[in-house]
Amino acid sequence: MDFKDYYKIMDVERGAGQDEIKRAYRKLARKYHPDVSKERDAEARFKDLGEAYAVLKDPEKRAAYDQLGANWKAGQEFRPPPDWDAGFEFSGGGGRADAAAFSDFFESLFGRGFQSAGRARRQADMHASGEDHHAKVLIDLEDAYRGASRSISLRAPEVDSTGHVVTKARTLNVKIPRGVKQGQRIRLSGQGSPGMGKGRAGDLYLEIEFNKHRLFRVEGRDVYLELPVAPWEAALGATIKAPTPDGPVDLKIPKGTTRGRKLRLQKRGIPGNPPGDLYVEVVITLPPAESDKARELYQKMQQDLAYNPRSRLGV
Repeated sequence: MDFKDYYKIMDVERGAGQDEIKRAYRKLARKYHPDVSKERDAEARFKDLGEAYAVLKDPEKRAAYDQLGANWKAGQEFRPPPDWDAGFEFSGGGGRADAAAFSDFFESLFGRGFQSAGRARRQADMHASGEDHHAKVLIDLEDAYRGASRSISLRAPEVDSTGHVVTKARTLNVKIPRGVKQGQRIRLSGQGSPGMGKGRAGDLYLEIEFNKHRLFRVEGRDVYLELPVAPWEAALGATIKAPTPDGPVDLKIPKGTTRGRKLRLQKRGIPGNPPGDLYVEVVITLPPAESDKARELYQKMQQDLAYNPRSRLGV
């Protein structure tokens, strides 16, 4: 998938104001409209122009797109960075219908979790409720085990008095409930857009994602760990310490354990009703043969053990 430079497509600078974006679109739309244009690639150019305008005219989409930075080049191989939109606050609901009409690049950014601004209100109704806001936030896996109170920073776009899109930051103190899962939403009442007249403020919904963990990966409420085990522990059996997100536990390694065997620790996954499990995948590691003593031991094993690891291959 290629990166699309929407500013280049619109022939405007990255710092262009919203009025300039609108004027550029009108000019180019007249130039490349398939019904009137004599350009050979008018239809493709017109479609790209419509996609670029759909992003740059919308302060939320534009601010999110700008988060990717200016170092990407048009046509460069592109995959959205992991959790590129974390901490970005957006309003309304909708925007997914646009994704079907535009490119894979557009869909990868705005077609799934992102929902574009639905700012339109009925002006005749002077007591309208405020819009709900949404944001993806990252927490540590350990927070899901124990619960926590965290200070979370969010960024929301707005158009300033000069017609430029700027990002406004705010910080909230949020209680992370014990047992929260990836993809679960936490509702903060009244933290969305203010209402009109006597209308109530909207709510803020925080979608939970976990920071990448150096030891564990998560699937639903189940947690997985690759655990290094010495050859003698696997062959003879042993009781060893194994880390879990809730602290170390004693783990029994059965005699004759082979590489890749999974050991299940019931109810040691993310708390819930029911709780998840923790699966330990055994990884047998070999001590290095860096000393004379170590090399001597390996040579003795080679001589004394009738072991051919390739016997199943018939060689």
